[in-house]
Formats: sequence, structure tokens, C-alpha cells
Amino acid sequence: MASAADNLATSISLSKFGKATELKKRLWFTLGALIIFRMLSYVPLPGVDPTQLNLLAQQTQGGVMDFFNTFSGGALERMSIIALGVMPYITASIVVQLATSLSPQLAAIKKEGESGRKRLNQYTRYGTVGLTAIQGWFIAVGLEAFGASAGAQAVVEPGMVFRIGAVISLIGGTMFLMWLGEQITSRGIGNGISLIIMAGIVAHLPTTLVQLFEGSRTGTVDPVRLIGIIVAIAALVLFICFMERAQRRILIQYPKRQTARGVQAERSHLPLKINTAGVIPPIFASSLLLMPLTISQFAGQSVGASGGGWWNDAMIGLNQYLTHGSPVYMALYAAGIIFFSFFYTAVVFNPEETAENLKRYGGFIPGIRPGKNTEAYFDYVLTRITVIGAAYLTIICLLPEYLVSALSIPFYLGGTSLLIVVNVTMDTVTQIQSHLLAHQYGDLIKKAKLKGGRVR
Repeated sequence: MASAADNLATSISLSKFGKATELKKRLWFTLGALIIFRMLSYVPLPGVDPTQLNLLAQQTQGGVMDFFNTFSGGALERMSIIALGVMPYITASIVVQLATSLSPQLAAIKKEGESGRKRLNQYTRYGTVGLTAIQGWFIAVGLEAFGASAGAQAVVEPGMVFRIGAVISLIGGTMFLMWLGEQITSRGIGNGISLIIMAGIVAHLPTTLVQLFEGSRTGTVDPVRLIGIIVAIAALVLFICFMERAQRRILIQYPKRQTARGVQAERSHLPLKINTAGVIPPIFASSLLLMPLTISQFAGQSVGASGGGWWNDAMIGLNQYLTHGSPVYMALYAAGIIFFSFFYTAVVFNPEETAENLKRYGGFIPGIRPGKNTEAYFDYVLTRITVIGAAYLTIICLLPEYLVSALSIPFYLGGTSLLIVVNVTMDTVTQIQSHLLAHQYGDLIKKAKLKGGRVR
């Protein structure tokens, strides 16, 4: 039988949306912030010739840079001040979280509550600046050599002034995006960093669709293959939606108590998502792969223009081994996804703390003794459903990579991008429904108070 909350949630309609003033403000703020993000992606680095850069980008399409360009919404292709996007911030977050698990000092800081969280966030910001500076330097050096062999020059006046200006601009762009994501999280709807990544992917989607249908018109993409791609995308979206809602419910029972209907035992369920880590593992894994690949890509441009040698051969070999669809790339990507699935699940869900809370409030799992046994049972269940979740994420992210390589599709179609878009959309819609539900509950409470006032 449906509860009162469920009945109230199903009765939410668009007519209630117009009355939710706070929700509308949050939505408008989120939309405005994403528009600012898109505008910044068209602001080029100082000293870069956009026309020459566009011509050179068309000559060097393909490989890992297309993947990075999709995540940045085309900002890398245009070499804007936000070309690196939020990837350095995500990489720094990974490093800080790993260090927290390994270092007793950082683990103690994490347990300090809000103050500890602020200190760790500050360390993440410092790491973001450092990583952006390193990547920005190699990008600036690579841009100076970009197209030198073709007789073109992407940088108007190469030199130390351009390199320092490019590094400062990239640091400012990445830090501004990080701040913008935090503002969306606190004053808007949804997770700000995830929404920025999704906005970049969605902004690049029309270009991908145009390439797809243009390829079908010119004959480079077979019509049967085109239909198969569309059906595969629809099937992947449905599969993602199904898996993201899949749960393993653990029955929780509480001591019997006296009620109006007699002595009754309260029962509830503890839902454990099959994919507890969400979209974080693919983002973390891709971020760790993209950082060295960005450096090697642009460092290879610089060394190749200056004559090369063994270092140039090493850079070219690294980029060849780590192209999309290559066995080495797919193996490293799969290993990263599996590792971060287990790592982030351990961060999100603590079996010891959950078992202790159940024991404190008198709850227990039927047939399992409270305390250590309950903790071991949680760990047992969580490990097994995480295996399924990690396998699901790996299949979703690697299957399109293999298809793009095997079918020679002339554009990038990423399972990671699809996963992020579907996940973030579902999370945002859920938060909107929560705000509408809270607003509807508020209306009911106001009506109840008015009725109570009349009775008195």
C-alpha cells in the first residue's frame, strides 16, 4: 500500500511548478551559470590566432583530443581560456581523496566535520592550481609548435610572454569554473561540477549528430549502420536508466512496540544502489588518463617541430598506444573504472558506521546479530553488488569505444558521455521533484495551521 508521501509525490504536476518561487530562482540561476560557461568557451587564449588554430585542428582530428574536446564542449578545439575545463579539479580531488585514505593525518582532518572538509577543499584547490599550471605550460609550448611542419603558426608571437600569459589564463579559467560549479551546487539545482561537464557534452552533441547524418548523406556511413547506431544509443540509455534505479534492499527490523492496533514490529528497508558510486568512476578514470595524454600530445608537437630524437619517438609511441579503441587504452580505462567503483563506494558507504547506527537505534537484520556481524554482512553484500556495478560501468564506457574503432565511425561516440548525461539528468530531475514535494508539503502545513486557528 502506497504511503502518504508516495501519493503526494505522484500528484505533483506542472501547475505546482509556477507556485514554487524558490525552485524557479534556483533553475534560473543554474541556467544563467551554464550560459556563462558556454560564453567563456568562445574566449580564446591571448596571443592565439583562431583562424589558423581552426585550420590546424581540422587536420589533426581524431584520437584522445576529440575525447577531451567533447568533455570541454569544444573549448579545447577553440583553445579558449577554459580549454582544460574542470578536469584538473577532478584530478586534484582524486589525489586528495586517495591521500585521505592512506594518510592518518588527513584522515583525522576529515573526521573534524565541517572545518575538516573546508581544509581538504582548500588542499584540492591548491592541487588544482598546480595541475593546471603544469598542463597549461605544455599546452602553451605545444601551441607554439602546432602546425610548424605545415607552414602555419597558431601563436601570433611565440615566446616566454605568451607562455606565461597562457598559463595564467588557463589557471584563471579553471578556477572560475570550479567556483561556478560550487555556486550552482549551493544556489542552483544539482551538482555544479557534473552539470558543467554535462553542458559541455550536450553542447557538442549537435555537431556529432550533424556529422552522423552528413556521413549518411555522403555515403561514408551506411544507412543500415546509421539505424543500428541510433538503436544502440536508445538501448544504452534504457539500460543505464534501469541500472541506475536498481537496488538491493536489506530488510531492517526494529523492536516491537505498543500501538493502537496492538503490539507491532516496525520494519523498513535499507536500499543499496547497484551502482553506488554513480558516474564518479568513469569521470575519475578518464581524468587520470587525460592529464598525461594532454601533456604528451602537446609535448610531442613541440619536440616534433624541433627535430625530435628518442623523446619524440617516445611521445609518438605513447599517443599511438593510447588512442581510442587500442587494447592498452581500453585496459587502463577499465582498470581505472573498476578501481574507482570500489574506492568511491567505500567512501560513500561505511559499513561500520551504518551497523553502529542501527545498533544504537535498536534496529537489526533478521538472522544477523547486531554489531560486528551486521558490519560484515553489509560489507559482504556491498562487495558483491559493487562487482555488478563496476561491470556495468565498464561495459557502458568501453562498448562504444570498441564500436567506434571496429566500425570506423568518423566521429566520437562516448559511452562515458552518454552515462554522464543520463545520470546527471536523472539526478537533476530528482532534485526538482524533491523541491516540488517540499513546496507541496509546506502548503499542506499552512492549510493545517489555518484550520487549527479557525477551530480555536
